Amino acid sequence: MEKDLSNYRKVYKKKALLKKNVPENPMELFQKWFYEADGFDGIEEANIMHIATIGLDGLPKSRVVLLKRFTWEGFIFYTNYNSDKGKAITKNANVCASFFWHSLEHQIIINGKAEKIAENLSDGYFESRPDGSKLGAWASNQSEVINSREEMDNKLKSFEEKFRNSEIPRPEYWGGYIVKPFSIEFWQGRPNRMHDRIRYTLQENYEWKIERLEP
Repeated sequence: MEKDLSNYRKVYKKKALLKKNVPENPMELFQKWFYEADGFDGIEEANIMHIATIGLDGLPKSRVVLLKRFTWEGFIFYTNYNSDKGKAITKNANVCASFFWHSLEHQIIINGKAEKIAENLSDGYFESRPDGSKLGAWASNQSEVINSREEMDNKLKSFEEKFRNSEIPRPEYWGGYIVKPFSIEFWQGRPNRMHDRIRYTLQENYEWKIERLEP
């Protein structure tokens, strides 16, 4: 099977990103770009975040998660701590997270360390989830091999019975991570592939160094 994609081209020309116009703290610019994406009609889920880890086998792995909160400290998402990503983070907490909002010609690349958030914060978010999602967290041994869809559905039914007349608690193996950034790059598409790239790097004094990168 072969398909030549060499003629697939798009001209990026919507905006510019100039070093003189960016704030001192990258989280301010992230918030501005996120709200712009979240309010844009052509973007259904602005909080889609790609998260890349180094697996126990030494290979990189990227997958989509949902950003559920961002603060001055970093970016929070939730998962099964026993999943491939959870095991990878336990061994090597360095991760790369990224966003690409094609309609706005915006990309953000975040390098940081992932840490578990406080249990009470994970409890609070879990309580806000629909019951079906809560039950799914109990039923799924995320990333483990299973024989069939039927087996998986039966596991879900068993937990539906178990918690039929009671509150569904958060499993101990499920909760949140915060990615605390030490580098954030903002990418703005420009014509002729001469894109604007502004990188923030956290310094020892907790101030951010701002640099322009060549495209």
